[in-house]
Amino acid sequence: MTVRTRIAPSPTGDPHVGTAYIALFNLCFARQHGGEFILRIEDTDQARSTTESEQMILDSLRWLGLEWDEGPDVGGQYGPYRQSERGESYAEHARQLLDAGHAFKCYRTSEELDALRESRKAEGLHLALKPEDLALPVEEEARRAREGWPYVIRMKVPEEGACVVQDMLRGAIEVDWAQVDAQILLKSDGMPTYHLANVVDDHLMGITHVLRGEEWINSAPKHQLLYEYFGWDMPELCHMPLLRNPDKSKLSKRKNPTSINYYRRMGYLPQAVTNYLGRMGWSMPDDREKFSLGEMMSHFDIQRISLGGPVFDLDKLTWLNGVYIREDLDDDGLLQALREWAFNEDYVKQILPQVRPRVDTLSEVTPLAGHFFSGLPPIDESSFETVKLEHETLIKLLQFLVWRLEGVTAWHKETLLEEVKALADAFELKMKIFLAPVFIAVTGSPTSTSVLDAMTILGSDMTRARLRHAIAVLGGVSKKQAKRFEKEYKQL
Repeated sequence: MTVRTRIAPSPTGDPHVGTAYIALFNLCFARQHGGEFILRIEDTDQARSTTESEQMILDSLRWLGLEWDEGPDVGGQYGPYRQSERGESYAEHARQLLDAGHAFKCYRTSEELDALRESRKAEGLHLALKPEDLALPVEEEARRAREGWPYVIRMKVPEEGACVVQDMLRGAIEVDWAQVDAQILLKSDGMPTYHLANVVDDHLMGITHVLRGEEWINSAPKHQLLYEYFGWDMPELCHMPLLRNPDKSKLSKRKNPTSINYYRRMGYLPQAVTNYLGRMGWSMPDDREKFSLGEMMSHFDIQRISLGGPVFDLDKLTWLNGVYIREDLDDDGLLQALREWAFNEDYVKQILPQVRPRVDTLSEVTPLAGHFFSGLPPIDESSFETVKLEHETLIKLLQFLVWRLEGVTAWHKETLLEEVKALADAFELKMKIFLAPVFIAVTGSPTSTSVLDAMTILGSDMTRARLRHAIAVLGGVSKKQAKRFEKEYKQL
């Protein structure tokens, strides 16, 4: 048997370090066994998936040195490798489950589902909805079918008992069926959910081992049941420990930069980031902290993974990056790294139109364009003294802008302008006043190159990181403020 592992990211935003972490361990496990590593794009969420995000995923994983044997860009015998191009296969397998009595059509509306959950919650019952909970009177279901109401296809699940799932690291995991709902397999638009597409694709692509985050443990019974329904052998499962913030909470962009692009833009070396991710819950036999990807592959043993939540410590990564710069890069190597980082023709050409109309001597370029070649601006609370806004309004403005920008999937100047205008109108502020603190947060100065052009060039991850940095230096958002802000933001 040839070992085949996979990574299956969704192209719905910035490439996450958690994706790289899981990809790294899948790659090392495959290489340890002389196997193959596959990249599959799970783009069933058509409303949020973008080609830009997919390309960022490919670019960022390659930047880290993680190469795949099969994928949407390199092909392979089990393609296509985008789920959006495999729709007929999912529909066919959903029909098989219907015909075998393992799935059912559900005509329930979203309002009815909400009412069902609220009713069960009030009665102190488990919130998982079973087939009998979702069943409509026969006449009503027939009427909705006759009138062409939209429906989803759900899987049937046991009412009681427990499911035992075998895990490569954790042994037998027992999950109570009472906590498992009648999962939607095919949505009303004909697109599959993750659960159906994941199982069908893993089987058809010959995946033998699935290494994924531990957040999928509660979904494992559904997947195991689907394999049983189809009569297929299930891949061996390994649920990896989640990356954690220093306070042990799940790694999140609100407490730590999570985009691979952020670390690339900040000037971290790819080999240092890959090395650091390799140390997340795993260690070399000799416990050394610095090792290459090749060395990790050579010494990889999945049993050396610790189940304690590995802490993603930015200070430790920064220290390790410094070690790589000092020990692995001579002057020529450092010069080359600088060129690849920011001092390259493609990047500088984006900046020149911003500075050329504003300078009279070449010596003025560096002070004017410095924010394009730096990390987080050296600002503090006094940097915002010229902004004519109350302190809470200022923080709220920046926080609302962060939330607004988190929903931007196509990072273009025109789109950013629309988002900023919409928020300025909501705050009843002129654009000049609204953008004043944004200028400082993004460029570090109240007067600089166009802030919208700067945001476009810097990219989504760095822009949002600088806005969050500005919020932090202004004192941050308290829990009480956060609740109030979130309520106000939802009303916009």
